[in-house]
Amino acid sequence: MGYFLLIIGVIGWHVGMYGMFKKAGIAPWKALVPFYNTWCIVEATKTKKYWFWLQFIPIAGQFITIWLTIIFVMHFKKVSVPDHAATVFLPFLYFPYLGFSPQVKWHGPEALKHYHKPVSREWVDAAVFAVVAATLIRSFIFEAYVIPTGSMEKTLLVNDFLFVNKMSYGARIPQTPLSFPFVHNFMPFSKTAPSYIKEVQIPYKRLPALSSIQRNDVVVFNFPAGDTIINDEDHGSLVPYYDVLRNEFNGNREALNERYPVLVHPMDKTDNYIKRCVGVPGDLLEVRSGVLYINGQPGFQSPSSQTEYLVQTDGSSLSSEFLLTELGIDIDNPRDQIRFMSGQTNIFVINMTPAEAAKVKALSNVNSVALYSDNMVGQTFPNNEALYPWTVDNFGPLRIPRKGDKVELTPATIDIYRRLITTYEHNQLDENNGKYIINGKEVTSYTVQLNYYWMMGDNRHRSQDSRFWGFVPETHIVGKASMIWFSYENGPRWKRIFSSIQ
Repeated sequence: MGYFLLIIGVIGWHVGMYGMFKKAGIAPWKALVPFYNTWCIVEATKTKKYWFWLQFIPIAGQFITIWLTIIFVMHFKKVSVPDHAATVFLPFLYFPYLGFSPQVKWHGPEALKHYHKPVSREWVDAAVFAVVAATLIRSFIFEAYVIPTGSMEKTLLVNDFLFVNKMSYGARIPQTPLSFPFVHNFMPFSKTAPSYIKEVQIPYKRLPALSSIQRNDVVVFNFPAGDTIINDEDHGSLVPYYDVLRNEFNGNREALNERYPVLVHPMDKTDNYIKRCVGVPGDLLEVRSGVLYINGQPGFQSPSSQTEYLVQTDGSSLSSEFLLTELGIDIDNPRDQIRFMSGQTNIFVINMTPAEAAKVKALSNVNSVALYSDNMVGQTFPNNEALYPWTVDNFGPLRIPRKGDKVELTPATIDIYRRLITTYEHNQLDENNGKYIINGKEVTSYTVQLNYYWMMGDNRHRSQDSRFWGFVPETHIVGKASMIWFSYENGPRWKRIFSSIQ
């Protein structure tokens, strides 16, 4: 439903802009070209050209786009607060009215010369309205999101621009309301200065949802293990605090905190991640030899998902032309997508999709193609190698907690549920000689208060996901990735623009 409404909104916006461009004497097809349409608006309204380029500032750029759109509407002599409101909240209805109603005329820059307010005042009013509107839209309706890493390739590519629909699962009331507008957790042009004041916190609350999270949805969420970070460019969410604490400091927080700058984020200010929700509350999840199983059945595999394959040849190499044209791997810049198996000269490890693996298997000099299995123990959730010698490709079985579940607390299960009990559900847990004390009361079980999800990247061997840090609580869910509205790499990727996410 949310995706349908988004499509209707996009169509209505562009149909209206088509008519408005025609009235303004601009070739109407230009209204349909992303970014070029705002360049035309800047020229038609005689706005300073640098405002066009400021649209590309992450996050704040969407405010500037809204402001430019309000300025364009003002040049049709639509300057009232209701006109501004309709421009922001109902453009899919208001723009077709402006574009095709015979009562509405284009007046151009002359429109504001004889208006009773100074033009500068109108522009300030439009800017203020755009800030408020963009904040509300970003908080409760949808947010633009840019793919920063390859963890979802080739379902999603680096520099895909997405709409994240916050209405789908119900928008959250901001937990940390005092923050710098249009940025997430750090100030503009800074990678270490927080953009928020965390002393004021609002309890978790979510507006009514259009739908529940469905298995295999592509979801944006706050990184659960990112509540505490080493606050420098070499760590952050890329090298999580808890990994460093375990692996380098053997759990000694004081020693770690003395050596590194540490920052504790509020829940809604941890970094945003995007993964596929492969498991919903109550599911039994397992990974066997790189194949995901949900409730005993093979899980969904996106046709564009990637994983590593072992490719054995007859001793000859794969041609660089084949690698580039069929697999998109530049042999001079492979980005870790292909490597020799250690100690072998005719066995390659190649990261590719199932369809690409089939192409490789059909080559005359290829003897076999098989899934590669990573057997490194000790890196995965729940970080207890003795009891859970799991790997990224052989993991589980593990049941995903559901609200109301009663879980037994034993030495064999406590590592699975400790963070759920303490961090996500805010209880005091003490352990004393094999006994568990929650909020001062000795217990042998715990009743789960929230629903939890399991997130995995489609790029299976290039993804930091639930296999490493565990469950994602419902409180951390931001929204559903609905549509790619723009994409580029050395220029626009035209085939990906306005494409749905599978």
